[in-house]
Amino acid sequence: MRYKSQTLLAIAAIIILVFLFSKTYAFQETEEIKILFTHDMHDHLLANKGEYNGNTVWTGGYSRLKTAIDKEKADSKNTVLVDAGDYSMGDLFQSLFSTDAPELRIMGQMGYDVTTFGNHEFEFKDMGLARHLYAAKNSGDKLPQIVSSNIVFPDMKKMTKSSYELQQSMKAYGVKEYTIINKGGIRIGVFGLMGKDADNCITTTEVSFDNIVESSKRVVKKLKQEGVDLIVCLSHSGTGEKASKSEDEILAKKVTDIDVIVSGHTHTLLNKPIIHGNTIIGSCGEYGNNMGVIELIKDPGKRWYLKDYHLVKIEQSIDEDLKISKTISNFKDMVQKKYLNYFGLGFDEVLCRSPFSFIATDQIGKKLQEDTLGNLISDGYIYSVKQAEGKNYEPVSVAIVPVGTMRGSFVEGDITVQDAFISSCLGIGPDNISGYPLISAYLTGKELKNLCELDVSISPMLNYAQLYMSGISYTYNPIRMILNRVTEVHLQKPDGTKEKIDDKKLYRVVSGLYNAQMLSTVGAKSLGLLSVTPKTKEGKPIKDFDSHIIYSKSGGHTTELKEWLATAKYLQSFPKVEGVPQIPYYYNGLQGRKIIDNRKSLSAILGNPNSIAVTIYLVVLAVVVVITATIVIIVRLVRKKQRNNVTV
Repeated sequence: MRYKSQTLLAIAAIIILVFLFSKTYAFQETEEIKILFTHDMHDHLLANKGEYNGNTVWTGGYSRLKTAIDKEKADSKNTVLVDAGDYSMGDLFQSLFSTDAPELRIMGQMGYDVTTFGNHEFEFKDMGLARHLYAAKNSGDKLPQIVSSNIVFPDMKKMTKSSYELQQSMKAYGVKEYTIINKGGIRIGVFGLMGKDADNCITTTEVSFDNIVESSKRVVKKLKQEGVDLIVCLSHSGTGEKASKSEDEILAKKVTDIDVIVSGHTHTLLNKPIIHGNTIIGSCGEYGNNMGVIELIKDPGKRWYLKDYHLVKIEQSIDEDLKISKTISNFKDMVQKKYLNYFGLGFDEVLCRSPFSFIATDQIGKKLQEDTLGNLISDGYIYSVKQAEGKNYEPVSVAIVPVGTMRGSFVEGDITVQDAFISSCLGIGPDNISGYPLISAYLTGKELKNLCELDVSISPMLNYAQLYMSGISYTYNPIRMILNRVTEVHLQKPDGTKEKIDDKKLYRVVSGLYNAQMLSTVGAKSLGLLSVTPKTKEGKPIKDFDSHIIYSKSGGHTTELKEWLATAKYLQSFPKVEGVPQIPYYYNGLQGRKIIDNRKSLSAILGNPNSIAVTIYLVVLAVVVVITATIVIIVRLVRKKQRNNVTV
C-alpha cells in the first residue's frame, strides 16, 4: 500500500513538473505582433480620384480601408492600429473639424488605438483644435488615444486664453505623453512627436515643440522603466532624400531603443522599410491610398526583428464597410448644411469639365518650373477679385500661389465643388469658417523681382516656398550664383505681352492670407538680402492682414473670398460646351512664366548681375587685389634680401 502511495506521488510530481515546464516553455515561445499604420490622411474620408495610364482610378476611402483593416486583424491575434498625424485638413469634411470632429470619431469607429498630432491639426489655431477635442470627447463615441510627447505650452504668465483652452481640452480628452497597449500579453509603448520641419510649417499656434531626439530619449527611458516589450514612435517628422536632413532617420540612429518609427509629414511612400540598426521606419504615403503593415517576431531573450513589411493598396476592388459608409454619408450631409449652403454650392455640384488631366498632386512642386494648375489657380484669383469688386476694382498686377497650399489636382472629366475645395483647402479666416481668404497688398517693383529670386534660390531648399504667379514672367539660370539666378523679369499681360517693371512703383498683389504672412519670413531665409514686405496702398508695412481681406457675394450674402472659392468661381466662368463650362486648352501647356536658361557660357553665368552679385564680385575683387599686392610686396622683399646677400 505504501509502495502504491509513493508511486502515485511520483506520478503526480512528474505531472506537475511537466505542467510547470510546459507553462515556462509557453512563456518563452516566439512572440508576434502586427502593426497596421497610416499617416497624412487629411480628411480624405471618401475615395480619391486619380489617373493611371489614361484611365480614371479611385483609391482610398475609409469604408474600404476599414475592410482592409478587418482582414489584416482576422489574420493575426495581436494587432495594433496607429496613425502618425495630419489626420485632418484636406477635404470638405474639415469644415466640421471644430464643431463635430468627424476625423477622431470615425477613426475610433474604425478601431484606431493611437494617433498623434500633425502640423495641420493646428490649422484652425489653438482655439480651433481645442474645440475639436471637446467636440470629439462630448460626442460620446469611441475615440483613439492621442499621444504628444514633445509639445510645450507657454508659461502661465505668457499663456493666452486660446493656449489655456487648448491645454485644458487636451486634459479633458486625455492626451498623454505616451500610452501602453496590451495585446495578447505583449506590452507596447507608443509615443508621438512633432518634427522640426512640421513645427516650422505651423504659424497658428502658441505652443512649441522640443527637439525630437532629446524628447525621445526621455520618453523611451520612462517606457523601459515601465517594462514594455516593444516601443513604437508615431513621428510627424518625416524622411528625406538627404540623410543629413531626414529627421526620422536621424532619430533612429540616435535613439536606438525605438523598435518602430511610423513616419508621417513628408507623405513618403516606402515600398521597403528603412532600417537603421534595430529600428524599422515605415511610411505608406498619403490620403489613405495605402495602409502599411509591419509584422514583428521576437525570440526569447532577443529584440524584435522584421518578419514582413508590405503596403495594402486600398483599391475599388475592396468591398466597402457599410457602417463606415453610413457614417461618412451622415457627415457629408452635415457639411452641406453647415458649410456649403453658406456659399450656395453643392458637395457634388459640377463646376466645369476638363478635357485633359493636370499634373498629379504628388508631382506638383517636384521641379523648379512653371505649373499648369498653378497658372489656373493664380489666374482665378485675379478673375474672382475683379468680379467681387466690380466697379471698385483696382487692377491686380500679380497673383501668388505657393506650392504648399495646393493640396490636390484635377483629373480629366467633371470637376466638382469637392475637387475645387481640395485644390486649395487649407486654413481658416477671421470669420472662423474653413478656408484661407484672399488678401490685397502692395509690393514695389524691386520686391516683385525679389520674389522671383526667392522662388529660384530659396525654394530648392524649402520646397513649400516655390511660387506660381499670374501676371509676371521671369528668366533664370540655375547655374548662376545663388540669389543671383534671375536674369530678366517682366509683368506679363493675359495676351502674353510684356511690360517693364519700375523698381520704385507700388504694384497691387493678391494672395492667400497664409502666404502673405509667410512672405517676409521666407525672405528672411536670404539673410535679409531679398526683402519682401507686404504694404498698404500708401506704402506702409501691413501689420493687420485681416483688415486687407477681400470679400465676395456668395449664397446671397457677403463672405470672405476664400482661395478655393476663387478657384470655383473661375471654373464656372469658362465657355460652355454642351451646356457645361470647359477648361480651355490654354491650361494644357506652359505660358512662359518661368523660363529656364541653361547656357553655361561665362557671359551667361556672370552677365547682368544684381546688386547682391555686384557686391560679392567687388568683395572678391578687393580680396584678390589685397592678396596680389601682398604677394608682390613679399616677392620684392625676398629679392631685395637676395641682392643684399650677394653684395655682402
